[in-house]
Amino acid sequence: MNQNTRIELMDTMIEAIKKISENNPGALTACMDLLKYGDQIDPDNLLGGFGNLLTLDAMGIYGTDIYVLWSDICDRNVAKMITILRAFQLGFISDEIVVNASHRQDYSGKYMINISELYNKVKETLPNFDPKNKSGFTFVQKLN
Repeated sequence: MNQNTRIELMDTMIEAIKKISENNPGALTACMDLLKYGDQIDPDNLLGGFGNLLTLDAMGIYGTDIYVLWSDICDRNVAKMITILRAFQLGFISDEIVVNASHRQDYSGKYMINISELYNKVKETLPNFDPKNKSGFTFVQKLN
């Protein structure tokens, strides 16, 4: 895990987003999606969508790498991204794999992470995860 986190306790939400997104427009969009849909997809996350930003910071995923994770690996589907972050928190995937996959700008990182397998493990551990597909994404329907 990254020991040099960027988000500090006194940061505002805007400061935290700027720090981890490195002002990358795609990363900014991903962070806003995490904040907007985080509570709906993962109601058990004590800090809501902000908890996802803290997880990215703890893993050392910033800027372009956030964009690659969200866009290339997760197909711009925030439910998939939150699945990966929650799977990391629960110990189902290592930060090394997620960081490595997120650092690949040639789409090869997509094949390093089996999101549907992680989703099933997260859902089994946290039954409230992505309840009734309230996020509006079709991701869950494809898994069944």
